Amino acid sequence: MTATQTVYEPKFIESKWQEIWEKQNTFHATEDTSKKKFYCLEMFPYPSGRIHMGHVRNYSIGDAIARFKKMRGFNVLHPIGWDSFGMPAENAAIERKTHPAQWTLSNIEAMKVQFKKMGFSYDWDREVATCLPDYYRWEQKIFLEMYEKGLVYKKKSFVNWCPKCETVLANEQVEDAGCWRCSSLVEQKPLEQWFFKITAYAQELLDDTYKLAGWPERVLTMQREWIGKSEGSEIDFEIEGHAGQKIKVFTTRPDTLFGATFMSIAAEHPLALQLSKGTEQERLVKSFAEKVAKMDRAQRLTQDYEKEGVFTGAYCLNPVNGRRMPIYAANFVLADYGTGAVMAVPAHDQRDFDFSKKYKLPMEVVIQPAGEKLDPLTMKAAFVETGLLVNSGSFSGMGSEMAKKEIVKHLEGKGLGKGTVNFKLRDWGISRQRYWGTPIPMIQCSHCGIVPVSENELPVLLPTDVEFTGKGGSPLKQIKSFVEVTCPKCQGAARRETDTMDTFVESSWYFLRYTSAKKNNGAFDKEAVKYWFQNPDGTFGVDQYIGGIEHAVLHLLYSRFFTKALRDLGYLPEGCENPLVISSRRGWSLKMAPR
Repeated sequence: MTATQTVYEPKFIESKWQEIWEKQNTFHATEDTSKKKFYCLEMFPYPSGRIHMGHVRNYSIGDAIARFKKMRGFNVLHPIGWDSFGMPAENAAIERKTHPAQWTLSNIEAMKVQFKKMGFSYDWDREVATCLPDYYRWEQKIFLEMYEKGLVYKKKSFVNWCPKCETVLANEQVEDAGCWRCSSLVEQKPLEQWFFKITAYAQELLDDTYKLAGWPERVLTMQREWIGKSEGSEIDFEIEGHAGQKIKVFTTRPDTLFGATFMSIAAEHPLALQLSKGTEQERLVKSFAEKVAKMDRAQRLTQDYEKEGVFTGAYCLNPVNGRRMPIYAANFVLADYGTGAVMAVPAHDQRDFDFSKKYKLPMEVVIQPAGEKLDPLTMKAAFVETGLLVNSGSFSGMGSEMAKKEIVKHLEGKGLGKGTVNFKLRDWGISRQRYWGTPIPMIQCSHCGIVPVSENELPVLLPTDVEFTGKGGSPLKQIKSFVEVTCPKCQGAARRETDTMDTFVESSWYFLRYTSAKKNNGAFDKEAVKYWFQNPDGTFGVDQYIGGIEHAVLHLLYSRFFTKALRDLGYLPEGCENPLVISSRRGWSLKMAPR
């Protein structure tokens, strides 16, 4: 463009200034205590191959904020990276007959060129790619340390299973009861899985939602509901004819205990088949359990889902009045939700009411609204509010709130139950039966059991000599050089874990790695984290986060969990007692994130 030229020619002017910025390291950030810092963060993209307008929108917002703060004299950190593991790369590898690493890395290079053409103010020296060993080796180290602290464990759990892809699916990957990858009907299958013990931080995660002043209220509400704290009581119901064996339930309404007339347990609950074994109901229960295994897990919890069940042939006893209660396997109870059993009070719970009507089970009113008299024979729906107790022995005449406390005291005095707090939040299942993910650094020895990989052997590298057939299942199981190892403890023959980690793990700490992305002797530098995260008002977090509402629960909740676990493992600097991921003092932008 000449001095007299007035027409804006983006091809010329943009490339000219981008070249100047690059030569002068204009957007390179270093720790400088003489300036106020500002950490501007956008949710990092998945390298799908080409940027689209969703990307442009998301990253233009961050660029505008970062440039504005820089012009105001702030020392700005504006990093970028790539959320580069995951199933889409495997899909692409199968479809294109290529390798996920080749496909992913070539996409990163293509998108990097496009980002640079957009002129975004990134500090490219801090670029990270989660699929590279210099990133995931530290994730493996953190995993091992969490395992030592009791925050990682393995257990059998019911999972969303695609029989064609032969892999576990997250709830979000189940679409209309089918697999997002191949549309096959998803089943509920018991499988050994690795878990992060996020429930160890349930109360703290909940408490913090009242301290995150800069967060949108909609996000905080979603997280509170996901964590789902409930105060109530655990109650034991003795199983008739099975000496010493009991069914434990959790309820928020102990005031309705006298109205419990039957018991509902999950069809996949071990007791379902155990109680029906050898009876005429065994075949029916087994057939029903197989049917329920093919049902959509999320839909089973909805109110409008058709309630179905089958009698197990067994009974339990109501602990306060000795009522003989038939035990049903039901499709609206989940084995991994609460205790996997629900005391059914049909007069005062709508699901139980619907189930009772369908199977002609007894119903007893034990809570009456003021000025009314409910009759179970004429009720059109369950009465779910509080009121005065009736038909409840010595507790009759009490208000619901007082009765809750008094009935719990009575149960505790008899050793039949106790007051307790329950959370809807479940531990985070991170196992994925796929190839393109961080290898889980554990070994299975027939003599020693589960043995962690020695830290000096990290990273456990993802092998590249794999064959993708498209038939499903992880190809890692077929690589003898990867699977067959020596036990670190007894030196005997052992097998390496072939599950890889959920990609949400990588996105739970990348914002910390950005502060010292080139560090080769640790996950990140404490002092760098302290500079970029610590705020004058005592809060600890990035100053601006830009992303989408679809990540309001899982990504943001997992990130908050990770920072707390890292705090307790000694990764974060002194004074960081309450890491919030995102500072409460400035807030963040919420929009639809790019895919």
